[in-house]
Amino acid sequence: MGTQFTRWMMKQPRQHFLAVRYKTTSSEYVASRARDATFEKLMDKYKNLLKVIAVQDLILANPHDPAVSLDFLSKLSQKLHLNRGAVAFLRKYPHIFHIYHVPMKSQTFCRLTDRAAQISKDEAEAINASLPLVVDRLVRLLSMSTSKMLPLRAIFKVGRELGLPDDFEDSVIYKNPHLFQFCDAHEPNTHDLKLVNVTSDKFTAAVENWRVEEYCKEGCSVDRAEIQFSFKHGYPPGMKLRKNFRAKVKEWQRLPYVGPYDEMAEKKRSSKAGMMAVEKRAVSIVHEFLNLTVEKMVEVEKISHFRKCFGLDLNIRDLFLDHPGMFYLSTKGKRHTVFLREAYERGCLIHPNPVYKARRKLVDLVVLGRHGLFNDDSKPRNHARNMEAESLEQHNEETCSSD
Repeated sequence: MGTQFTRWMMKQPRQHFLAVRYKTTSSEYVASRARDATFEKLMDKYKNLLKVIAVQDLILANPHDPAVSLDFLSKLSQKLHLNRGAVAFLRKYPHIFHIYHVPMKSQTFCRLTDRAAQISKDEAEAINASLPLVVDRLVRLLSMSTSKMLPLRAIFKVGRELGLPDDFEDSVIYKNPHLFQFCDAHEPNTHDLKLVNVTSDKFTAAVENWRVEEYCKEGCSVDRAEIQFSFKHGYPPGMKLRKNFRAKVKEWQRLPYVGPYDEMAEKKRSSKAGMMAVEKRAVSIVHEFLNLTVEKMVEVEKISHFRKCFGLDLNIRDLFLDHPGMFYLSTKGKRHTVFLREAYERGCLIHPNPVYKARRKLVDLVVLGRHGLFNDDSKPRNHARNMEAESLEQHNEETCSSD
């Protein structure tokens, strides 16, 4: 498995490689990638965060009574990947979840703590305040599609990544009929989102802005022809870059390509240059896609749903692996997640946005775990802990009696 470009290179002598692929299977290719400790540590936080968000969404599903019973949550433990059970998971994050018992219902429930609830509220407010940006992201995403249409289910899958509000159909789509329109898809009970009367030639890709900044830097000695088709690169610490590898990257950087918002008239793959140009366009599209996300990261499985719409008949995961200077692929949490390397420094976004800042607060609570439960006000905290223990004891008694 691999990108079309990689498959072609595998048949050539080694000096033609851009990213030398010593392994032949996809799983071995993933395993052989150079690790980056900073991104791996970040994914350690995110793999637990995703479970927290799943439970949080269940709690907030009912705005009138934002809580969920432990019985219901326990039934979903396997689906939510709560390996040690719902109760053990909730007790792992006391700064986020509060367990309490309701005698009248003879049930034990879980809700968000005041701190976690405020973070959720801050995120929602940040998203609503950035609706013009959300509209722009959707328009750009649709503009990259060859048909100017995208499956609604694919957009839903990256709703969090794009910072879409929960009611985005009403607050974004129906409020902008001059931009968006729903269409029936070819499959039954499915819909596409179509871009209406907007030309893509007015858009500038994020990499173009970087090139201008680089070229305009004081004392910049880089020739314009050298940076005209280049992308920013940075490699994992300790990754050995052979002289031959550097030369091939330099050759690839100079290669002209069709941008993500430009129409590609014809895909010529008969020559090495033609195949490399097709592959470089694919890189430019996924690079722009990641730039459109709130946290400059996305699960590979999610972005793969856009592959056909963007005209990419390549293996997306291998495309990321072929360019370790631009993307970092992590396999933590039983999922493949790709980061835009240039957007991060020391595990944080270089240019954070309000939505990212709100979400980062929740990450901090996840990392905090059970720490900070005991300090100068240990009496109230001990009392809260005892109340939680009593609620769980009552829950266990009810569970045993029902059995």
